[in-house]
Amino acid sequence: AGARPWLAWRREVELLSDVAYFVLTTLSGYQTLGEEYVNIIQVDPSKKKVPSFLRRALFISLHTVVPYCLEKALLHLQHELQVEAEESRSPDNPPALGFPSRSFIRSWIRKQVGQLSEQQKKKTSQVVDVLKQSIPLLHRLHLAVFYIQGTFYHLSKRVTGISYLHFGGLQGEDQSIRSSYKFLGIISLFHLLLTIGVQMYSFKQKQRARQEWRLHRNLTHQKSRSKEAAAGRQSRCTLCLEERRHSTATPCGHLFCWECITAWCSTRAECPLCREKFHPQKLIYLRHYQM
Repeated sequence: AGARPWLAWRREVELLSDVAYFVLTTLSGYQTLGEEYVNIIQVDPSKKKVPSFLRRALFISLHTVVPYCLEKALLHLQHELQVEAEESRSPDNPPALGFPSRSFIRSWIRKQVGQLSEQQKKKTSQVVDVLKQSIPLLHRLHLAVFYIQGTFYHLSKRVTGISYLHFGGLQGEDQSIRSSYKFLGIISLFHLLLTIGVQMYSFKQKQRARQEWRLHRNLTHQKSRSKEAAAGRQSRCTLCLEERRHSTATPCGHLFCWECITAWCSTRAECPLCREKFHPQKLIYLRHYQM
């Protein structure tokens, strides 16, 4: 199919493969390849029975489908909020082209965002940013707790209460390995706290930068008014003595209105200021020129 469809549907293909793998192994009552390799089996909280079919189905949903839906929902919600914010800032501009609408979730999110007020959109955007930053931190916290306690490597297993029983090996080896993992868990917790501190410091720096930018913007706005007043005198056409419209340059470098200089050239093929001769075809219409 090519690289473009693969990049567009990569997450969906990975989700489908993960669901198919767990349905054929865990949901069907068999060990996965990794579980079979290290001789472990899944048990429920009583540690006496294999997890029920409903518990295994819930684990598969939390492990595969829920993270995918949460990631897509946050991504689409953030995108729709950004589009709405850009349209509110510049209503004359055409709407930004987003992702192709191919899912029911995306159309439903777009409908719900359209019903929110401006204040609610700002609050929702802040909540989305907090969630996108908190979810990775939650996974890291859970991983550190796993290293300390030695159970529930995945958050989905902790929620459903599914743990493992190992058959074979020596108890002394397991205890030594667990103590080393506890040290790794303490290091992970320290790293997590350090990351949270850095993010909080970065957030404060951003807040301070925003305040300084607002102050700087107000000062520059006052200065720009005085500059615009001075520049207004320079942007006048010397033929009509009004503000220049559709600025057009002569080969000698003087600027006039397009209508004024073309009307002048219909009678005299020379510059109105320096009298330099030129053909009307040499006039240059300046696009996106401001002065």
